Amino acid sequence: MYKIPSKQMTFEDFNQPIGMHMNSANRWVKKAELISWDEIETEYAKLFKGFKGHIAKPARMALGALLIQIEYGYSDEETAEQIKENPYLQYFCGLPGYEYKAPFDPSAMVRFRKRLTPEKLEAINEQVILKMEAKRKAEEDHKDDDKPQTPSNKGTLIVDATCAPSQIKYPRDVELLNEAREKLETIVDVLHTPEDGKKPRMYRQNARKQYLSIARSKKNNAKKIRKAVRQQLQYISRNQKIVAILRQDGRPLAEKYQRQLEVIAKLYEQQKYMYDHKVHSVSQRIVNLRQAYLRPIVRGKAKAPTEFGAKLDISVVDGLVRLEQQSFEAYNESELLQMEVEHYYARYGRYPERVLADKIYRNRGNLAYCKEKGIRLSGPALGRPKKDAVRDRKTEYEDICDRVEVERAFSLAKRRFGLGKIRTYLKETTQTVIALSILALNLSKLQCAQILNLVINIIEAFWRSVQWNASQKIAFAQ
Repeated sequence: MYKIPSKQMTFEDFNQPIGMHMNSANRWVKKAELISWDEIETEYAKLFKGFKGHIAKPARMALGALLIQIEYGYSDEETAEQIKENPYLQYFCGLPGYEYKAPFDPSAMVRFRKRLTPEKLEAINEQVILKMEAKRKAEEDHKDDDKPQTPSNKGTLIVDATCAPSQIKYPRDVELLNEAREKLETIVDVLHTPEDGKKPRMYRQNARKQYLSIARSKKNNAKKIRKAVRQQLQYISRNQKIVAILRQDGRPLAEKYQRQLEVIAKLYEQQKYMYDHKVHSVSQRIVNLRQAYLRPIVRGKAKAPTEFGAKLDISVVDGLVRLEQQSFEAYNESELLQMEVEHYYARYGRYPERVLADKIYRNRGNLAYCKEKGIRLSGPALGRPKKDAVRDRKTEYEDICDRVEVERAFSLAKRRFGLGKIRTYLKETTQTVIALSILALNLSKLQCAQILNLVINIIEAFWRSVQWNASQKIAFAQ
């Protein structure tokens, strides 16, 4: 069951022990002010239908703990320990006062990631962005016109795609097949009973020895690797037949092993196809048995031409980032440009004046669409350059400089907010971590903007005082 907290707690409501003096200018106190916790609690409560059992942890505690983990890169156990020791982190998680006690068990972090789905986190991210945009509009001076004006194109939309690699071992065919063979041997051990008689021969020692001859060898040519693949495929085929015979009488098998059998069957089919046809690629290729949903994403980067994880598209408007799409299957990001522009129109009621994107987005379909909507899509024209064409080098340079904003967002998200190496195992929790990284990135940007505005106000006040003193001295001298 779930119980909605009475109201959003402020810093003054936080109970501080005698002798503790907390600073209201702390970054976690300021970051808590950027989030509308009451609205999140209302949506979070819809997940709980029953009225029996233990009371679930509040949404502020769940989201706060996940943001703290993303910010510092802690494990689940370390996150609970750090919240227990730090009063500012306890305030950020919505605790009524400081107490040297872990507010939840580390295993609850998995439930938090499952409950806060990517859709919910994207809604929270949109809520934070709209709150900041409303504040910006309130600070600007608007001119009231009696006649309604038709909205014209305004603003800049920056789009790009990247890969969020997962922390897995680099996939090699022989190693994957050897792991699949060992799992099948374990399943045979689980299914076999003394009533079945002698356990079928699976040649474990021979298979292990043949695998180690490849794994421990410094140099392996193509002929030797192909032979090792064939040998492992034969062992897997034999083990699969043994498992099928043992399951003929309908004996039960744990769900974990059933999922492993399905993944191994698909892996065997893919590896057999590549071996028979002498190719090295296949659609929806499995690169990790534990995380079978991961796919190879070819990005063509110098450091890592191929990455293994989720591919995601983001859009940047006024420095704030939105997650447009994420998928574990490779796709062409240029197909999403029109959808992202329509999302911009739905949010602001007008189309952007310009779209800054990579060269891959400049296809004929996107160019025709942008021309129809009066949008300038950055980049050179398609085809061979015309002899009499005049290039606007100043505009091109400005577009290149402004497009760096999206690269900066990727770099910051990967270095500081966990997007560079995803450590979760489940598919849904991996997607949650990606959405959390974007949300934490925006909160960090907004917090830096607050500090910058504070510094600017202090400098302006100091400059005004200097000017006033100078004017007083001049008046006194006269």
